[in-house]
Amino acid sequence: MDFRKIEGFENLEMCYISNFSRGFISRNKNLLERLTWTPLTQFILEKSVYGTPIFKLGDGGNKILVLSGIHGNELPPQIANVKLLNEFINNDLNHTLYFIPFASPKSTMYNERTFNSMDLNRSSHINNSLSNLIIKAIVEEGIDFVGDFHSTSYNSNPGFESIFSSKSPSPESFLIANYISQDVGSDMISFDYAGSSYKGAVEDVCNLKKIPAITGEVLCPFGNVVGGSVEKSLSQMKSFLSYFGI
Repeated sequence: MDFRKIEGFENLEMCYISNFSRGFISRNKNLLERLTWTPLTQFILEKSVYGTPIFKLGDGGNKILVLSGIHGNELPPQIANVKLLNEFINNDLNHTLYFIPFASPKSTMYNERTFNSMDLNRSSHINNSLSNLIIKAIVEEGIDFVGDFHSTSYNSNPGFESIFSSKSPSPESFLIANYISQDVGSDMISFDYAGSSYKGAVEDVCNLKKIPAITGEVLCPFGNVVGGSVEKSLSQMKSFLSYFGI
């Protein structure tokens, strides 16, 4: 992947996953009003106008991805991911961190679950879908671990704060999820084999490729942000990273 250093942000590199997913995230007022405005936040939103950006910090150790926005109307993890990148921008890191705060800027702009009527968490196994391009980038870059962060509404699936994982063929998926569950109190949802319940989730496709991955869910109505939901998603992300000593 063609990562390039970003002037004005020490140690930050960026490239694009796709340029057909572009969107004006600032049009999503429910999200915009809850972002902490910094030069880096402004930069992230500006770059999302041209597609799906992936950001890279550090060099060495494990390569770890924090992903959010697979469903554009799940706002807390997208806000949390921007906060996380802002927090880590000046840190000395013992691993290489990757951030995709907005997987589908267009979906986030319109506050929609799908991208061009496609559920990206049911289609990452479909060649050249947007989520499949994220999978291809994970493989190309040699990313070792993936945390995919979502929010779930009442009376939806799963409908409660949780961590998804599977025990096979990537057993460390289960170990990571168990660590986060014990650390922050999120319920565990574990499958014996990745993709056995449904196909196309980013987590499952990664695990099937033997790239250990988990999915974090926090409780929040779709398209909105309720008190504590951003903080809870951020705590899941930080717990995911703390598993690796970050």
